[in-house]
Amino acid sequence: MPRYLISFDDGSMIIPDQELPQVDAAAHEVVREAQDAGVWVFGGGVASQRASVVATDGSVTGGPYPETKAVLGGFSIVDVPSREDALEWAAKIAAACRCAQEVREIMTDPAV
Repeated sequence: MPRYLISFDDGSMIIPDQELPQVDAAAHEVVREAQDAGVWVFGGGVASQRASVVATDGSVTGGPYPETKAVLGGFSIVDVPSREDALEWAAKIAAACRCAQEVREIMTDPAV
């Protein structure tokens, strides 16, 4: 089955502090549902603006790239039969996290 990356931009999940426990519970409920359905692979939040960029020569600089307008804030990877199924899980995650989700198919290398 294909795997899909469901993600959101850092800064798009703007939730008042008093509502964070409800959002946290709703997000964990969706994860448990995906685990029970056997489609959950992995996911989590990404530490805000703590990126390092490693160049082809091995040099390391702080990231993200200055021209980047959007930075990954969190992600989920699901293993589902179709894009439509991935979109359904993204809708559940979007509702729980209260922010839009981007869905992209993860390409696999048949030689690996």
